[in-house]
Amino acid sequence: MIINHLRVVALKCRSAARVDLDKACALLLADPADAQMRHAETLMRGYRQAVAKRPVFFRPGTDELSFDEAWLGRLFEAIEHKDDDSFRFLIQSRVPRWTQRNLAFLIRSISEEFHQV
Repeated sequence: MIINHLRVVALKCRSAARVDLDKACALLLADPADAQMRHAETLMRGYRQAVAKRPVFFRPGTDELSFDEAWLGRLFEAIEHKDDDSFRFLIQSRVPRWTQRNLAFLIRSISEEFHQV
């Protein structure tokens, strides 16, 4: 499950510095080495920048989903079902315009990488 993977990454990134999504995504495009982990780390380290409220991620293995986890889960489902309209709606309904493109890039990249495994 992608959400559980992101929970593990979020735990590892808790004490790491936050990142600027724009700069981080540019670096990811320039150097795609070890992309799977780097995309997830960038998402977790920059997620707070993209949403208005402090994000909540539960511990790995928790059955309950936080609002943030459920929202990300719906984005991953929209990608899986090739539902671009729902994906766009979800991103636009919660994320400021200036960071929508970067967040969408990270989520799509994680989804692709996760399904290749």
